[in-house]
Amino acid sequence: MKREAKILLGKSIDSLVLSVEHFNRPWDRGRPEAVLILLDRAFELLLKAAILHKGGKLREKPNARETFGFGKCLQKTISEQRVKCVTDEQAITAQLINSLRDAAQHHFLEISEHQLYIGVRAGVTVYGDLLNSIFGQRLFDHLPERIIPISTRTPTSLEVLMDVEFQEIKKLVAARSRSLLRAKGKMRTLATLEASLRGERQQPSDAELARMLDGVRQSDDWRSVFPGISTLNLETSEGGLSVHLRITKKDGQAVHIVPEGTPGSTPIAIRRVDELGFYSLGLRALAGHFAPGLSESKLLALIQHLKLQDSDEYFKELVIGKSRFKRYSRKALETLKEQLPKLDVEAIWARQKETQRNLKKKR
Repeated sequence: MKREAKILLGKSIDSLVLSVEHFNRPWDRGRPEAVLILLDRAFELLLKAAILHKGGKLREKPNARETFGFGKCLQKTISEQRVKCVTDEQAITAQLINSLRDAAQHHFLEISEHQLYIGVRAGVTVYGDLLNSIFGQRLFDHLPERIIPISTRTPTSLEVLMDVEFQEIKKLVAARSRSLLRAKGKMRTLATLEASLRGERQQPSDAELARMLDGVRQSDDWRSVFPGISTLNLETSEGGLSVHLRITKKDGQAVHIVPEGTPGSTPIAIRRVDELGFYSLGLRALAGHFAPGLSESKLLALIQHLKLQDSDEYFKELVIGKSRFKRYSRKALETLKEQLPKLDVEAIWARQKETQRNLKKKR
């Protein structure tokens, strides 16, 4: 093994050991954040060691100061033939851990013991698989067999876990302002997981969290608020120790893998084929991603200027019962963010108002 790869692998295993140690500590101060940060670092360094071990490079150019980040390393080990060593299923677990770490490190989230257990146990399982398949080493060559994530409340079903989490959030939002901040913390954990499965790496905005909390208030079924999570299945080995998150195709909830290079997607982005999952934004939610000076009316003028409503990639009017909803895709949001700096918003808005005035005169 190359010297640099060996050093990175050693540092990776150090982080894994510390993550497991923090998980098994009998007190909770800073515990979830420490576990996720260390486990995510263990995966990133493992991927970098694998790339070097297989003859790949960690920098775009030899004199570049920064090495590739987690996302680029994961993408290379999934799709680049020379260094390919990670399956789509293994990548899902690694990506979910990275997304939760991002939320924990850069803001805050409230993650239940069951959620943390699933993430860490699945992470240790996948880490062990990769360590063996890439480097021919077994996890217990570095850890005593007894040192594994343990829990006094081991989850047996992802659906049961989501039922419990959904009802807890529902109680918190019913209490309004007194518990709203805690509800947002719990919602951020699930929203981060949901966004990761849609192929988005950015954290949910306050507007998105508010929209999802409204969905919790109005729905009795968590699947309507978290359609992506409903496509995941928790599979436990016969011994009860190895936990994997697998993509399953359930009736009415088909999923597919987005090809590499899809704009805005993570390396292993999962997208629902159903329309409510794809067209996830109303005009108000769309406007929530921009500065307050860009009103819904001005945003609509930009949408019409760019003719986004003419393409099914960006827009669709959905009919649910007797109601009609104008909905936009995440691709519409990405296009607007890309085009906005190039456009004169006030000029477009002025032309829009002039067009509307002329239409009224003709009537």
